[in-house]
Amino acid sequence: MTATADARFWNGLAETYAAQPVDNPEAFDRKTEITRALIEPGHTVLDVGCGTGSFCLRLAPTGAQVHGLDLSDEMIRIARSKAQTADNVHFHVGPFDDTFDAFGPGSLDGLFAYSLLHLVPERAAALQRAFDLLRPGGYFVASTVCLGESWIPYAPVLLAMRLIGKAPWVAARLSKAALHQEVKAVGFIDLQTPDVGAGAQTDFLVARKPG
Repeated sequence: MTATADARFWNGLAETYAAQPVDNPEAFDRKTEITRALIEPGHTVLDVGCGTGSFCLRLAPTGAQVHGLDLSDEMIRIARSKAQTADNVHFHVGPFDDTFDAFGPGSLDGLFAYSLLHLVPERAAALQRAFDLLRPGGYFVASTVCLGESWIPYAPVLLAMRLIGKAPWVAARLSKAALHQEVKAVGFIDLQTPDVGAGAQTDFLVARKPG
């Protein structure tokens, strides 16, 4: 039910989302640089929650096979229209759960979750799925809004907005420490949090699956 409702929300927002400029472009550029440095030609990587595909297209010059996945078919429609000349970029529609079977366990070199984990109610299951899909030594990169780092009581406001269809589900109390604990709990190691110049509520992390 949550996935269906959120797919409708993002479908309705797709055109507006595609037209918006990147928030904090300097930080986004730095995140992209760090991510691209992990990728080698011939790698297969997946961006979960890829939206309209801008980040996937930034990864195309690495020479990897770049895949994007999103719940919203409208987001993916726009992404595919932008990627017509990028032969190594591919997009998929659907939830990030066991119904997404484009890849088998241990088949990905890298998996990315930009602006996603705070939107996933079953976060532990999503992290486990990411871990399972990566090959030994594979890399995981996530950028997550952690509203629990703020004193502002976001929970009632977000609940009210969700009830009237103005917001998706959002983890209103997620902290950076809790997220790091969850990432480590599924087996990721070497967790790092490079300073990319993002806001205090943004957690950018890089980790890997033991090799």
